[in-house]
Amino acid sequence: MKRLKLAVIALFTLVTVSNVNAQDENNPWAVGFGVNVVDFYNGDNFTDHVKDLLGNSDWNILPSISRISGEKYLDKGFTLQLAGSLNKIDFLKVENDVDFLYWAVDAIVKYDLNNIAPGIDTGWFDPYVYLGGGYTSVDSNGEGVLNAGVGFNAWFNNNLGLNFQTGTKKGFSSKVDTHYQTSLGLVIKFGGKDTDGDGVYDKDDACPDVAGLVEFNGCPDADADGIKDSEDACPNVAGLAVMNGCPDSDGDGVADKDDMCPNSKGTKANKGCPDTDGDGVVDKDDKCANVAGPAVNAGCPWPDTDGDGVLDKDDKCASVAGPASNNGCPEPVIDKKDIEVINFTAKSILFNTGRSSFKPGVTKQLDAIVSIMNKNNRATFSIEGHTDSTGKASTNLKLSGKRANSVMNYIVSKGVDASRISAKGFGKNHPVDSNKTRAGRANNRRVEIKVTN
Repeated sequence: MKRLKLAVIALFTLVTVSNVNAQDENNPWAVGFGVNVVDFYNGDNFTDHVKDLLGNSDWNILPSISRISGEKYLDKGFTLQLAGSLNKIDFLKVENDVDFLYWAVDAIVKYDLNNIAPGIDTGWFDPYVYLGGGYTSVDSNGEGVLNAGVGFNAWFNNNLGLNFQTGTKKGFSSKVDTHYQTSLGLVIKFGGKDTDGDGVYDKDDACPDVAGLVEFNGCPDADADGIKDSEDACPNVAGLAVMNGCPDSDGDGVADKDDMCPNSKGTKANKGCPDTDGDGVVDKDDKCANVAGPAVNAGCPWPDTDGDGVLDKDDKCASVAGPASNNGCPEPVIDKKDIEVINFTAKSILFNTGRSSFKPGVTKQLDAIVSIMNKNNRATFSIEGHTDSTGKASTNLKLSGKRANSVMNYIVSKGVDASRISAKGFGKNHPVDSNKTRAGRANNRRVEIKVTN
C-alpha cells in the first residue's frame, strides 16, 4: 500500500512539469497495463475513498500487473475503453477476513475534459470522466455492474503516458457489493499516420508529403528564415518577412531577385539601381554617371566641339563655329548665285592665240567679276589657267600661268585686294573634255575662278 501511495505522489509531481502533447484523434488506438485496487464500501463516502487512496490499509491489491485495457478514440473527445482486471480480496470488512478471487470485464466511454472548451486544453494532461458497464465476479458470484468515475492520462511524449483512473462499480443485484476500483499504469497510444516523419500527424499536417516544422503545421521552411516555403518567394535563400522571404542585400527596399543592382542601393523606380546624376540613366548604364545627360547619348551631355552654342548632334559643321540659323556652320562669304555668275562669266574670258592678252570685249566680262568680288569682300579666290594638249607641255604650262596672272592683274588693277587672290597655271594637266576634237580642245582652253574660303 505504501508503494501505491508513493506512486500516486510521483504521478502528481510528474504532471506538474511535463510538457508533451495530449492525446487526440491522431493516435486513435491505445493499450494500457498496470495494477488495480478494489475498495469495498463500509459506509464510506467519497472522502473516505480519497483518504484510502492516500494511504489507508483497507485496499485490496494484487502486487503484479493486474489490469489491461484497449481503447479506440471515437470523436469529439469520446473514447471507448475495454478493460479486464484481476485481484485478490482479503479485506472486506476487516483485514484478512476473506480470501476471494476478483475479476472483471468492463466497457466504458470516456470523455476528455479538454474538449469542454479549447481554452482549458492542458496539452500534456488529459483529465476525463467515464460512464459504462461490465461484468464483475467476486468469489464466483458475478453480475452486471454500472461504472462511473474520473481519471487522467499524463503524457511523457506523443505515445507513452501514465494513466490513473478511479470510480464506483455498482451491481444491478446484490451478488457483488458496491465498491471502488482504482487503477494505475502505463498507457501507449498508436495508429497515428505521419507520412513525412516530421512529428506532425497527417491529419494536422498542411504538407503531409514534405517534412516540415510543427509551428508551420508540418510545412517546411528550407532557408530557416521564419517564413514557410509556401509563402516564401525565395524559399532557398534566407530573407526578410517584408520582402516575402527574399533577401535585400543593399537594403534599398527592392528584393535581390528583382534588383538589377543588388549590391548598390538604388530606388524602386530604377529596379534597385542608383542614378547619381538624376538624369534617368542608371549608373551601370551611364557613361557619365556624375553629369546629367540624355539616355540617347548614354547618359552623357552632348558636346559642342566648336563652342558655337550648337550641339554637335545638331551641328553640321561641328569643328567650325557658326550660328544656329545656319545649322552651326559659318555664314557663306559669298552668295551661291554670285558664284554661279563668276563661273559662267569666266567662260567668256578669251585670249589671243598663243598669247596672254585678252580678245576684244573680255574686259567687260572681267569688270562684272570685279563687281561681284567687291560686293563679297570677305571671299578669297584662286584663278586657274588651263590649256589643251596641242604643243609642248612646258610651253602650255608657261602659257596657262601667264593667262591666270593676266586675269589676276586686271582684277587687282580694278581695286580688289591682291591678298584675296592667287593665280596658277596647270597647262594640259586637268582637261574637262577630250583633246581629240576641236570642240573638246576649245573647252580645255579655259580660265576658272574659284572661291577658296
